[in-house]
Amino acid sequence: MNKNPYKFVHTFDALAGIAEEIANKQNFNEMLRMSLHLLLGSLAIMRGGIARYLSHERELQFVAVRNLGDDFPLTMSIAPEDERDLIDAGLKSIEASQAKILSFFQQHYQILQKKQIELLIPLVIGGEFVGIILLGEKASGEPYDSSDLTVICAIARHIGVGIQQRNIMMELKRRIEENQRLYKNLQITYKDTIKAFAAAIDSKDKYTEGHSVRVGKYTEIIVEELGWDEQKREGAAVAGYLHDVGKLVVDRSIINAPYRINAKESAELSKHPSVGYEILLPIHHPFVDVPLAAKYHHERLDGKGYPEGLSGNQIPYIAKIVNLADSFDAMTTDRPYKKRRPFEEVIEDLRRNAGKQFAPEIVVAFSRAMLKEFSMQTDEKRFTRLLGKAYIEPSIVIPALKSLLNELGSHRS
Repeated sequence: MNKNPYKFVHTFDALAGIAEEIANKQNFNEMLRMSLHLLLGSLAIMRGGIARYLSHERELQFVAVRNLGDDFPLTMSIAPEDERDLIDAGLKSIEASQAKILSFFQQHYQILQKKQIELLIPLVIGGEFVGIILLGEKASGEPYDSSDLTVICAIARHIGVGIQQRNIMMELKRRIEENQRLYKNLQITYKDTIKAFAAAIDSKDKYTEGHSVRVGKYTEIIVEELGWDEQKREGAAVAGYLHDVGKLVVDRSIINAPYRINAKESAELSKHPSVGYEILLPIHHPFVDVPLAAKYHHERLDGKGYPEGLSGNQIPYIAKIVNLADSFDAMTTDRPYKKRRPFEEVIEDLRRNAGKQFAPEIVVAFSRAMLKEFSMQTDEKRFTRLLGKAYIEPSIVIPALKSLLNELGSHRS
């Protein structure tokens, strides 16, 4: 010990430096390069390299090398039996003469001998083989003594922990990305299923094909303009897609009647909101208000709607949104007993019924979204695709929307 009183000072300094590198370095390769520099410097070792073990490829990947030359391979394969032997050996220094029994050492014997590799240190952390360190001779030419090997193993343990930490973080990242991908696929599947179900609902009514899908899209536009987050927007769209699910139990002859239905038939049709609620209630929806939208989308602010004649704040907010989307689609599409209304008349209807049938701030949000598109403040063409370009005359529609918004200005969302 006394012949080198500064050895342990250098050791502790190296350990502290490596610990700091592991804790603070965002760049993994740079962390290993600095760790190798500190290890070699602590004992004045001429050359060396650090490799991480890629278990899936069964190979050692040398991330940090020093003074090993351009001809030193960046990767070395490792056999399963070698991995087991190294794990059994644990984290300790193995002299080159002892390492010759390993097949990967035999495979790369010429280059390892040429580079005068004297020590091999398996990085085994918690029973897991995470990498390896190869070291050449000391600058002094002296052999490694027991205190040198203690220092090397102490520093190697820190390096191994750094590699293991990186592996854990990468595996967590991979799992998070995989879970995100699976979740996204589930969301897509869920959306596609909902849209298919909406199409099935509309298939009963040959005159309103696509109605449920359009209501879902209009609902999504409204809540986006209201500033809802993505998850809530998706849930609201589902509520729009499924608002008419109760029509599945209504007699097809009533739904497809090519005339204005009578009181008895109207009473039968009016059951569909409550029936829809009963269908949707047992289903676990990511957005819990989906059944409420089905039940109350025909309620009005003034209490003249159905099925319960609710008014004002008694009506669930999502039902108010779907009510506007549903009514807008009804006014802007052809029905068996009437053609769709001119678009300027639809805007007038929204203005006239704001505060009576429709919540004013929802009318404002919907109208604002339309104005942004028709006045080309956005590249979105959602209304144009749903309504048809020929249906919209910007020179008439834009002033009408601006007038409506000015009148309802106090009801900003």
